[in-house]
Amino acid sequence: MSCPAAPFHEAGVRAVVELICTENGLPFQRDPFGNVIVRLGNASAGRPFVLAAHLDHPGFEIVRPLGNRRWVARFNGGVPDNYFHSGIPVRLLPGDIPARLGKWLGADKQFEVIASRIDLNHQPQPRFAVWELQDFAVRNGRIHGRSCDDLVGVAAVLATMIELKRARARVHVIGVISRAEEIGFQGALTVADAKLLPKDSLIVSLETSKELPPIKMARGVILRVGDRSSIFDSAGMRFLGEVAAGLQASDRKFGFQRALMFGGTCEATAFQEFGYQVAAVCVALGNYHNCHPQGRIAAEYVSLSDACGMVRLLVEAAKQMRAYERLTAKLSRRLRALLREARRNLRRDS
Repeated sequence: MSCPAAPFHEAGVRAVVELICTENGLPFQRDPFGNVIVRLGNASAGRPFVLAAHLDHPGFEIVRPLGNRRWVARFNGGVPDNYFHSGIPVRLLPGDIPARLGKWLGADKQFEVIASRIDLNHQPQPRFAVWELQDFAVRNGRIHGRSCDDLVGVAAVLATMIELKRARARVHVIGVISRAEEIGFQGALTVADAKLLPKDSLIVSLETSKELPPIKMARGVILRVGDRSSIFDSAGMRFLGEVAAGLQASDRKFGFQRALMFGGTCEATAFQEFGYQVAAVCVALGNYHNCHPQGRIAAEYVSLSDACGMVRLLVEAAKQMRAYERLTAKLSRRLRALLREARRNLRRDS
């Protein structure tokens, strides 16, 4: 989270992802579009369990220079118009150049960006900009930062795979860490279309999602049954639900929630439209897309315990993939038992 990123400008955080993979012996590759594919295990361990998260966060792309210390920047990502005000601090990159928003320049969310100070003889020309907010902090059990969405998800992908590798678990896990999600799942769509993933994969989208009732932060990982656009696969969500229930049965402190998180659309929708079986998990997010309820730009935040719970669920789900059919058939067995009872009971009073 210390690496600023925006759609199309994810190189800094991607380099850290690849460094973490190298340090932990996780094989990875970049596809032709710059997405990172991480692999652990192989098909001998069963169906692929795919974890998908994205590198980018809403931010500004520099369009062209306007003159001394001034540029035109286009904002990419979902932030309402009323959050943009002249004078809001931003950071130009590369170079970590302090700057501020100037006037709105018209359609397509283009703004004047004015650097506070810059020596162009010693600074690279800026290519993108982000809100000037704290990169990362942990306070009172919460992770705070500019881009919890979706770098908490990316961290969860890596943490899950590292835990499984350390445990020498027999699994088949693929991490898909994609680009440019905030402007239409562009990285995920290229992965889906290129058929890089086996068709029998269960793809689980990992996100931070706007905290909406009845969901409460710090009450556990959320089994996300759908988003603003789609409902996800029933059997896939049932599998995650059985795994979560099993964890809770063995540890009453493990918490999970189940909800339709309609605050946004996630990558599960994109993969589902290309014929993949999908499910999703997320953690509740405060100040979604840096939008404070009082109309100002602020750091996002999530519960640390929720994020750790998400990793715990995914580690266990990866281990349980070989029991997928048995776990998803539990409901069918219960319903058939109820049917037999119903026949006996209803015949008596027919």
